[in-house]
Amino acid sequence: MVIYHAKGLTARSQARDLLALAAAEHWGLSPLPQIARHEGGKPYFPKHEGRHFNLSHSGDRALCALDGAPVGVDIQLVKEWRPSLPRRVCAPAELDWLERQPSLWPAFTLLWALKEARVKESGQGLTSSIRDIRVPLPAEGPVQLDGLWFGTWTGRGWAAAVCGHSEPPEKIFEKSLDIPTV
Repeated sequence: MVIYHAKGLTARSQARDLLALAAAEHWGLSPLPQIARHEGGKPYFPKHEGRHFNLSHSGDRALCALDGAPVGVDIQLVKEWRPSLPRRVCAPAELDWLERQPSLWPAFTLLWALKEARVKESGQGLTSSIRDIRVPLPAEGPVQLDGLWFGTWTGRGWAAAVCGHSEPPEKIFEKSLDIPTV
């Protein structure tokens, strides 16, 4: 599994540019292959079975994962959410963890990214309550739960997560957005 990250997006289409760059660098796929969507909405390369990817963008940031098995990623800008949201979407253990964190919104954003990444890995879409989506509590380094690997990354004002069948890398590739629009 490899993870690519870019900041400074000025257009949503640049998230796809990050995917094109990642697919070319990691798999030698250039130009970017045709993309189709499974019934649940998850994108895939119909002519490149076994080459799985997922893409997320938030604000001026994008995150892309490539792997040989299904994978899901999510990146979120940290913001203040509605105060009632954590109680609606977090399991009791997650709420306990949040209460012990020095800053609520960065911690909540990381949990949210983990839940989004797990849903995106499955490709099924949101079929149950967000509270019922099982994710590990954020920790240093990769963590396994239910036979899946999870990884998290944070930076100033953002949080990101991956969920997949391969152990996530500790580091992610930071890419410049000097990439042409596809």
